[in-house]
Amino acid sequence: MASASNIIETASAGKAAGGDKSGKKNHNKYRRDKPWDTPDIDHWEVTPWDGDGEDALPGGRLLEESSFATLFPKYREKYLREVWPLVTRSLDKHKIACELNLVEGSMTVRTTRKTSDPYIILKARDLIKLLARSIPAPQALKILNDEYHCDILKIGGLVRNKERFVKRRQRLIGPDGATLKALELLTQCYILVQGNTVSVMGSHKGIKKVRTVVMECMRNIHPVYNIKRLMIMRELEKDPKLKDESWERFLPTFKKKNVKRRKPRQLVEEQQKAVAAVGGEEGAGASKAGKKKKKSYTPFPPAQLPSKIDKQLDSGEYFLSERERKAKKLAEKQVKSKERSEEKRRARESEFEWKALEADDGGETGGENNNGVEAAAGASDDVERLVSKFAKSGKKRKSADSGAGDGDGLIAGLETKRKRKSKKSKRRED
Repeated sequence: MASASNIIETASAGKAAGGDKSGKKNHNKYRRDKPWDTPDIDHWEVTPWDGDGEDALPGGRLLEESSFATLFPKYREKYLREVWPLVTRSLDKHKIACELNLVEGSMTVRTTRKTSDPYIILKARDLIKLLARSIPAPQALKILNDEYHCDILKIGGLVRNKERFVKRRQRLIGPDGATLKALELLTQCYILVQGNTVSVMGSHKGIKKVRTVVMECMRNIHPVYNIKRLMIMRELEKDPKLKDESWERFLPTFKKKNVKRRKPRQLVEEQQKAVAAVGGEEGAGASKAGKKKKKSYTPFPPAQLPSKIDKQLDSGEYFLSERERKAKKLAEKQVKSKERSEEKRRARESEFEWKALEADDGGETGGENNNGVEAAAGASDDVERLVSKFAKSGKKRKSADSGAGDGDGLIAGLETKRKRKSKKSKRRED
């Protein structure tokens, strides 16, 4: 029997060794039983602080003073002055000192010698933060209780466009605050949207849910989808059978759809008018150009275009140093600039050249028959131009003289008209 038991032990050891060789870790190797940790213990239960009993500090007080301060906006000054006595009385119960500085626009809380709860100063810090973010004092004072926690979500920098940010923030509030109210009922939290922040008060789980809804709303996911999801989860929590099961098959999944917007009717009409205004030939040509010719199918991919390094290797520039490359580019630029300047100089000089004179000069220097003929033709053209010019000026003078002669006739006609008008006026008077 003993030998059989030894065989079984060695076999189990071999299996364990084989499991280690396979690469799987044994996480229960160093686990030990915890007799003090029984299933009936609620690890999430919050027990109140007993400063005089078990939770008493050594020496009866804190060794160092802790303080926190926060600024508040100008429009909150009047309200804080009215409410500050209530805040002071509430903090005195927990042995916390507070100060309202209207000159600097700040609120300060600090521990005293009588403070026994080391965590209450953090609660007092949350209190002044909530008061600065426009939460009413009666609601903000609930943060001093152990059941309440808070979070201030900054949403100002999540959306760049100001108009878009305002729309999404209003979407979070909903018509007449309906969306925000539904979110408060489902998460059991107090929510206040103020400026660039969202203040939340409640339990840890509720704050976590609110944070996901707010952040997704700023990412253009409507809060209604998340509210529907929370409603289903609330109903599933009531069923004890589904306590240890996955709820993914019950929860809805919403996929984002990029739906193309329809063009406005006016734009469509304008496009149709523009197409109709184009001529028949142009429209036919455009339609032909718009239709692409179908390419024949080839199983081979197109040839790869040469890269920058390939071009440098072909030209030999790749093997040059950086200094030589710069010198080469500079030389090419200088050559191009000289060519351009030469072309511009020729264009400027061509404006002052006269073809007839050039022909004369050519005849004198060359002495050839062709040049002499061209020079003579150019001279005869110049003479004809002068003759026609003088003839035109003579015609203008004649027309001016004739106009002066006709002036006497015009004056006589005007006098007869005046006489007729005077006769008509006399008749009317009679």
